Amino acid sequence: MPMPTPPPWEYTLYVPNDPRAVRIGRRTLRDILTTHGLPTLIEPAELLASELLGNAIRHTKGPAALKIRQSGPSFRLGAWDTDPTPPTTSPATVCDESGRGLHIVDAYAEDWGWFQVNGTGGKYVWCEMGTKT
Repeated sequence: MPMPTPPPWEYTLYVPNDPRAVRIGRRTLRDILTTHGLPTLIEPAELLASELLGNAIRHTKGPAALKIRQSGPSFRLGAWDTDPTPPTTSPATVCDESGRGLHIVDAYAEDWGWFQVNGTGGKYVWCEMGTKT
């Protein structure tokens, strides 16, 4: 008999523009995934959340938010920030200290994208991964 599909859920963590918020986001994400019985997603999700939230904090002056959502077999992470400027995936070399974040997201996520958020002047960058890893 197949397992029933769990109901969808979503959490949003609003954070100030403070580099320490990335660590808080990772810990919160770990607790959420553990509580929902998704321990195999913890390490890749922490990596992706660090990149998304780190970019949101590093490249803007305002607050940010980390959104975590599961609906069926799809698990989505996203970061909102106050800057409507599109994210860039400029070429990065091994010696560069920055510029590899979205390349990491592209490599580890099944899909990713972004959109401008109406009314806030900000943007939302998201990525998806399957829950069957």
